[in-house]
Amino acid sequence: QVRLVESGGGLVQAGGSLRLSCAVSGSISNIRTMGWYRQAPGKQRELVATVTRGGGTGYADFVEGRFTISRDDAKNTVSLQMDSLKPEDTGIYICAGLGLSNYWGQGTQVTVSS
Repeated sequence: QVRLVESGGGLVQAGGSLRLSCAVSGSISNIRTMGWYRQAPGKQRELVATVTRGGGTGYADFVEGRFTISRDDAKNTVSLQMDSLKPEDTGIYICAGLGLSNYWGQGTQVTVSS
């Protein structure tokens, strides 16, 4: 059974940075695509970024070059470096493993104050 545990969320002022980490129990190398989603209060869950086993990355339009996703298959971790944070980035950030089966973490809260 694959388990995903996020960490690194918190409260930061607008313009600041946070680095989120996702620890994966089991072998991450079996999961083709890892991603980060977010859910703001009253809004639907939305995709933030993805990274494939081959290192290919994809980002939502709202990222605008501010975030960087990476994965380390040797350490079974996925990270999301978030810079130039905006208040509208506030939400619960959820790590996901995507493929024939999808795996979800519980999420970590990110709050950006203006």
